[in-house]
Amino acid sequence: MSFASELLVELAPKHLLKHPFYHEWTCGKLTIDQLRTYARQYFQHVKEFPRFISATHSNCSELESRQILLENLNDEEQGPNNHPELWLRFAEGIGETRENVKNEKCFPETQALISTFLRLGKSSYEEGLGALFAYENQIPEIAASKIEGLKKFYGIHDEKTLAFFEVHLRADVWHAQAVAKLMDQLSDLQKERARRAANEISEKLWDLLSGVYQKVA
Repeated sequence: MSFASELLVELAPKHLLKHPFYHEWTCGKLTIDQLRTYARQYFQHVKEFPRFISATHSNCSELESRQILLENLNDEEQGPNNHPELWLRFAEGIGETRENVKNEKCFPETQALISTFLRLGKSSYEEGLGALFAYENQIPEIAASKIEGLKKFYGIHDEKTLAFFEVHLRADVWHAQAVAKLMDQLSDLQKERARRAANEISEKLWDLLSGVYQKVA
């Protein structure tokens, strides 16, 4: 079994679809107001995430690996359909205003996630890569679950509102595969650092959802 495959098994208990907040979303048990709170908070992460990828990219010494990270970065923030913009459209689709989303103050757990991503990205290439791996491997499955829940329980079917999740349903399959290959190329020492980073960011991602869940419960 490859290092990346072993790490996925290790990280499985903290897969975000196992969190009560996402479980209730999947089952249609969250109110629209609860989804709006989530949308306002998660945007704070979405808008800062490209900076983390940029930091990881700048710590990478291999051209081919940097190209993979650059493609990921371009997908995040290039053009009018950049990912922060797509998230704002999702928020609007569930009745939230752009102004409220942009002016939202981070919960402590949200700020901790953002700070941890940036610290790991700046610390070393392998730590940034480990954090990216732990995050992006979950995204396609999470996106599919969110789309299904929004359609089935909240009557949301329009392309504009669902675009953020549709994009991640497709793009992050390739991203996750590409990053997994980079993980397997690391030295033994780098792999251990990447493992620690992956576990740390998994905890912080879980904590973000817990912070939102506690606020809206």
